[in-house]
Amino acid sequence: MKINLLKNIALLAFMAVASQAYGQDLLAAQAPLDKQMARIDSVVLNRLIKAETYEYPADDLYPEWSNEYAHKYTNVVIPDSFLIDLTGFCMPTENTKITDIFGYRPRRRRIHYGLDVKVQRGDTIRAAFDGKVRYVSYQRRGYGNYVVIRHANGLETLYAHLTKKLVDENEVVKAGDPIGLGGNTGRSTGTHLHFETRLLGKALDPALMFDFPNQDVTGDTYLYKKPKKKVYDPSDPDTYYKVRKGDSLGRIAARKGTTVKNLCKLNGITTKTILRPGQVLRLY
Repeated sequence: MKINLLKNIALLAFMAVASQAYGQDLLAAQAPLDKQMARIDSVVLNRLIKAETYEYPADDLYPEWSNEYAHKYTNVVIPDSFLIDLTGFCMPTENTKITDIFGYRPRRRRIHYGLDVKVQRGDTIRAAFDGKVRYVSYQRRGYGNYVVIRHANGLETLYAHLTKKLVDENEVVKAGDPIGLGGNTGRSTGTHLHFETRLLGKALDPALMFDFPNQDVTGDTYLYKKPKKKVYDPSDPDTYYKVRKGDSLGRIAARKGTTVKNLCKLNGITTKTILRPGQVLRLY
């Protein structure tokens, strides 16, 4: 009886040890499997994130996705500062000659919202970053054939005066993909690419990010900072004024908090200059 009891105790102890060892073996065998599954889950998650980034670029920044306008946004608040990632870029054209810069042009009395780069008719124009085509249109007295692409870094890029558009709205593109052919359509003098960079509809000088003569970007990132004091900003409606019928320099100066002398100096005019309705005057 005593011997049997000892045998049973020994058997139970052995079974407990064996069970523990078996459990440890199972855990040891499961560990690489769990690690592998975690790796697979991570890959799948990254693919989903990447796909969503392509499908809805900068979705957390922009209020909507619309195929109805080029760059008119309402009820948006542009952040005081915003870091734009410039890595993974492609220069829109291999051509390097700048024919017109960003800003107010006194000679033509209007704002130029982009850079003009000399191209030949039929030259391939490429997407600057990965993104999604938001707007494709034709404007007879403006951009001609043009394409607007939204990118995950927050920028929207615009390519105008194209001979031919090679992409459709809502099409996902990679940096370097052909999106059009260089041309001279719309309001254009000579074959060139009009290239714009915008943040929430606000025009930014492309030269701050793209160095066409050296075919490179200006850095890995560009930090946009909202001006804290009144400075000339061609994309800000408070820095220029469109002349109305009956306006005079004195009336405009009083209304906009500036002086006639300052208006004359900034716009290359005199106090005797006759103002035309529709003429744009720089205020600051």
